[in-house]
Amino acid sequence: MDNLILSFNVVAPLCLIMALGYFLKYMKMFDEHSLSVTNNVAFKVFLPCLLFYNIYTTDIGSVFDPKLIMFASLSIIISFTFLLFLIPKIEKDNSKIGVMIQGIFRSNFVLFGIPVATSLVGEGNVGTTALLIGVVVPLYNVLSVIALEIFRGGRIDLKNITRGIITNPLIIGAFLGLIFLILNIKLPTFIVAGIKDLSKIATPLSLVLLGASFSFSDIKKYIKETAIVVFGKLVALPCVFLSIAYLLGFRGIALLSLMVMFSAPTAVSSFQMAKQMGGDSDLASQIVVFTSSLSIVTVFTWIFILKQFALI
Repeated sequence: MDNLILSFNVVAPLCLIMALGYFLKYMKMFDEHSLSVTNNVAFKVFLPCLLFYNIYTTDIGSVFDPKLIMFASLSIIISFTFLLFLIPKIEKDNSKIGVMIQGIFRSNFVLFGIPVATSLVGEGNVGTTALLIGVVVPLYNVLSVIALEIFRGGRIDLKNITRGIITNPLIIGAFLGLIFLILNIKLPTFIVAGIKDLSKIATPLSLVLLGASFSFSDIKKYIKETAIVVFGKLVALPCVFLSIAYLLGFRGIALLSLMVMFSAPTAVSSFQMAKQMGGDSDLASQIVVFTSSLSIVTVFTWIFILKQFALI
């Protein structure tokens, strides 16, 4: 019963904050323009500060885990490669194939990773999760661009991919945090305090914006594609790779970080990327909505299972 209550207490705040965002939009306190502007600020300012602060304040000797980083990276590449062959056999519309592929393998790890890990292990112990985010976010971006380019019929532009990676605010925040940590560069106390305060805004604001972005207008049009992605993202992928992770001996914060990485919903930015690269952006939007709303149940279940067997 204690683990059930703990799991509920971790997931319930995320659900309530997203519900608040949906309610604010329903009450006309958000419109499409204000959502777009605020999302841009959260993505370029608050979330990078969150990643920087969590890495900067980490004891790298205790969190750097080459085995974890290798496993996480390989699992993403393997799942992407498998989907690259599987999805075209299920779906014939090229504008949907790339969107479905990134919908399954690409996780909203940034938004869900830190709050879930913090709730379970405490604010000062999420360095492993933050470090892993810094590694997998560039990988997600590169593979998503490749998938969308392949099924758009375009030529994969390595120059544009590279530019997109090095100018991504999340990657910059994580990279700077890592550089400052490795070189032992100490910032003045007032700057660290300011970054810490900004980082506290990131998660609740981003969850509010995620809830406000929910739209259920195209349910019938995309029900088959959405169902496939939801099952693959929230059930199949975590089942397969968490089982492998368990057999390989991952436990504690390492297993917790992998759990969130695999079971978190599809990244919100996948919608914008699909829109910019000729994918079916309406399908991408539905995937974000349904994986985000249903992940409340699946993340709760995974936390309960791992806590019940004392694995985290």
